[in-house]
Amino acid sequence: MVKVFFIFTLLFSFSYADILETEKFESEKSEDFLIKKIRNLINPVTFEKDRAYIDIIFTPKEEYYNSDGRVNSIKVIQTLKENGILNLFFKKPQETNISFKTKGAPLFFVKIMSDSLRNIGYYRYVTKESSFNDSEFIWKIGLISEYAADPLVISQELKKNGCEIVDVIKESQTDWSYVIDMKNAKLDVTTLEDSEEIRLKRSLYSYWLNVSKIDKIDIVSSSRNNWYPHIAFYDKFLNLLRVIKIDTKKTYLTLNMHENTHYVKISDIYTLKNIKDDLVLKPVIKK
Repeated sequence: MVKVFFIFTLLFSFSYADILETEKFESEKSEDFLIKKIRNLINPVTFEKDRAYIDIIFTPKEEYYNSDGRVNSIKVIQTLKENGILNLFFKKPQETNISFKTKGAPLFFVKIMSDSLRNIGYYRYVTKESSFNDSEFIWKIGLISEYAADPLVISQELKKNGCEIVDVIKESQTDWSYVIDMKNAKLDVTTLEDSEEIRLKRSLYSYWLNVSKIDKIDIVSSSRNNWYPHIAFYDKFLNLLRVIKIDTKKTYLTLNMHENTHYVKISDIYTLKNIKDDLVLKPVIKK
């Protein structure tokens, strides 16, 4: 009886030890993912110097994981910035490279990304690489800057377009990579929803509108304008549906929305400088 009890106790001890070891492994495994991300984002010297402080500010660690078990890179970056640990500045202007990866429609993504970059002040950049394989689109740009692009600012701009940054990877001090979820993507543009007049102010850029809720638009242009309409119609994924070009000065134009039309781009055949006064839009709602 004593022998049986001893064997049972021994087996229970081994089992309990295995459970503890498994829990310890899972805990260390989870912690390693977070620590690995932090190491990737900051200077190794800074990490070793501030390791104790990092352990404190990233407690509890569970708060830095998404529901799918992935590290929330944006939240990690926010904490590092708020505590003065993440340095994005260079000693002098340098060439920086940013890669964007997504599984969405390439043209749609480039439009969203270009608008976002322009909104945060990046106008002069060049495309260094673009590829589309197995539904994954990669767009790499290069620019000269005094600092690396702030992931938090990029994240805020992309949210306006229904996009979410899934991961941020620091390849080097000057090279960064972003993985972006586009499943809820949309253009951050005015949506025409009622019969109230919309005025398009003078602009250096083409006018983009969400027309998914209307049947047609009446556009009135003042006599001071020399508007030669160039209108492009797109579906919700920014596939081009049709184009209207009128090489005659127009003061009035009606645009009918065909099925699947989601966005409209209004421009001028020659130059937007031809539009000196507002273009007045009168939308007609779908019945």
